[in-house]
Amino acid sequence: MTKAEIKNAVDKFEALAIAQQERSERIKAQGDFIDYSRLDKIIIGVCGGDGIGPIITKESARVLEYILSEKAKSGKIEFKVIDGLTIENRVKANKAIPDDVLEELKSCHVILKGPTTTPQAGDPWPNIESANVAMRKALDLFANLRPVKVPEEGIDWTFFRENTEGAYAVGSMGVNVTEDLAMDFVVATTEGCERIARLAYEYARRNNKGRVSIITKANVIKTTDGKFLNIRKNVGKEYPEIITDEWYIDILTAKLIDKKRRADFKVLVLPNLYGDIITDEAAEFQGGVGTAGSANIGKKYAMFEAIHGSAPRMIREGRGQFAAPCSMLRATVMLLSHIGEQEKADLLERALDICMYEEKKLHITGRQDGCTCSEFGDYVMQTVKSLS
Repeated sequence: MTKAEIKNAVDKFEALAIAQQERSERIKAQGDFIDYSRLDKIIIGVCGGDGIGPIITKESARVLEYILSEKAKSGKIEFKVIDGLTIENRVKANKAIPDDVLEELKSCHVILKGPTTTPQAGDPWPNIESANVAMRKALDLFANLRPVKVPEEGIDWTFFRENTEGAYAVGSMGVNVTEDLAMDFVVATTEGCERIARLAYEYARRNNKGRVSIITKANVIKTTDGKFLNIRKNVGKEYPEIITDEWYIDILTAKLIDKKRRADFKVLVLPNLYGDIITDEAAEFQGGVGTAGSANIGKKYAMFEAIHGSAPRMIREGRGQFAAPCSMLRATVMLLSHIGEQEKADLLERALDICMYEEKKLHITGRQDGCTCSEFGDYVMQTVKSLS
C-alpha cells in the first residue's frame, strides 16, 4: 500500500465524516412532527416506481381514492401522480432520484410509493444509489415501521428500523483503498439514535405495548451498535411502565421462530441493516413479503411502500399483471392511519383480512393459475364497499 493510496482513502473518509457531522447538526435543528389536522389540504403523492411497482401501486391508489373520495371532493385531499422514478430515468439522469422528481416528491405531505430497482454488481445498469435509500435521506424519513400480526400464533410485532444511518447511510461511498482492500462505513449519531428510540417508546406507550426490545450486535460492533444500544437504554428509563430488554440480532433471528418465546416480543427497534433483514423473515409468518406494508416516517414527510422489490423477472416473463397488491394495500392502511383517518384505516385493514385470510375467494400466485392484480383489487374494493 502506497502513501498516495492511504492519503486518498483518508481524504475520502474526512469528507464523509464532515458531511455526516453536518447532517447531525441538521437533525438537531429540526422542529416538531407535522400536524395533519391543521393542514387545509393534504397532498398525497402516488409514485409507481418501476418493475411491478406501477401495477400494484395503481390498485392501491384506486382503493385509497375511493376511501378518501369525499375529502378529495371537498378539497381536503389532493392526489398527485409522480412519474419518473423508473430505473431508465434514473440512469439517464445518473442520480438515484432525478432532481425534478425529487422536487415533486417534496411538494407532497405523504407518498404512496411502488418498489424501485436497485442496480447491483453484474447488472447492465451503472452503480447508482438505491432510490429508497436516497429518498429516506433526502426527506429525512428516519423511522421505518413494519407491523406483523398472526393472531392465532400470538404474533403481534411492530419493528422500528432506523432508516438513515447504520450500514446503509453511506453504502455507496466506501473506499477501494487498493486493489486488494475495500472498506465500507457504518454511521451512528446521538440525534439519530435518540429520535428512533423515542418514537418506538411513544408508540409502545400509546398502544399499550408493554415491552421494547433493542436489537444490536454490540458485543462485536462495539462503537456504532454500542452507541445505538446505550442511547436507547437511556431513553427507556423515561418509560418505567415499559419493559426494556436487549437481544443480539443472531439469537433474535432464532427466537422469532421459537414458538415458546416469539409471542413475548412486542416492539422491536433495530439499526438499518438488521431491520431490513429481520422484517423480511418476520413477514413470512403472515404469508410472505407480499403481505406486509411499510411506513417511512419523518417529521415533515412520510412515505408508504411495499417491503418487497420491483420483481423485474416477473416483468421479463410477462407475469406483471399477476403481481400481488397486498403489501401495497397494507402500506395504504398505514398511510390512512398516519394522516388521522383511523376509522378508514381500520375499514381497509378489515377488508384485507377478509380477502387474504378469511373468505379467500381469490388467490394470487404470481402466475396464470391465480387471479390478476386488478381482479384482487376489485375484490378488496367490493369488500370495502360491503363493510362501509
